[in-house]
Amino acid sequence: MDKKTGFIGGGNMAEAIIKGLLAGGVPAAELAVSEPSESRRNLLAERYGVQVLSDNVELCRMSDTIVLAVKPQVAPQVLGALGAGLTEKLFISIMAGVKSAAIEGMLGSGARVVRVMPNTPALVLQGASAISRGYNATEDDLVLTRRIFDLVGTTCVVDEKLLDAVTGVSGSGPAYVLTFIEALSDAGVKHGLTRDVATALAAQTVYGTAKLLLESHEHPAVLKSNVASPGGTTIAAMHSLDRDGFRAATINAVDVCVARSKELGEK
Repeated sequence: MDKKTGFIGGGNMAEAIIKGLLAGGVPAAELAVSEPSESRRNLLAERYGVQVLSDNVELCRMSDTIVLAVKPQVAPQVLGALGAGLTEKLFISIMAGVKSAAIEGMLGSGARVVRVMPNTPALVLQGASAISRGYNATEDDLVLTRRIFDLVGTTCVVDEKLLDAVTGVSGSGPAYVLTFIEALSDAGVKHGLTRDVATALAAQTVYGTAKLLLESHEHPAVLKSNVASPGGTTIAAMHSLDRDGFRAATINAVDVCVARSKELGEK
């Protein structure tokens, strides 16, 4: 981590990574962000003390590692304007659906690319990131990328062909979980709880259950059975969820998300 890291795009995910790097001891002087929005540049500079600019080409010139944190729809426009001679740089892409081969094609055939699918809990340093190495990237590139994203949560390495599945499960997963928390809170309000109490109980229940699962290393079904006593309230509620298609709806949502990720990649 003794080389300059630049970010093309200064949105929420870029901010999360910057926050993690700073928390991990990387000096602000070693970080730079290229961002078209002046207000966003000012915010990042004031909040984190990083260098900000509006010129992507200049950012690439001054950086050893470049995080591509722009929307996939603008990738051809943004990357096509960077020019050639960038093979000595490492590009880490967090653009959903854009394959490493496509990025290599935009940057030049020798470009070193590592793809990462993070998620928004990285904003509180609790993200889940899956990492895949492109054709020209080295083992050292992979190690460096993991070091960066381990600072904002946990990482795993997968084949690139599985990143669409990762998008469906963890990339978009926070939205599914938040929908569940919102529904659980609504149910509490329906039965007389205040909104603040209902939301706090629902959110802490999801957080605590996830922590229990990760730390116990048990199968979810085992932990679920520990809650559902014979003839009790929980098993009655689980029967209702199964009858109403909760599990199937979740799987269907992931299916649709994976299909959309593949569609974006093809475009």
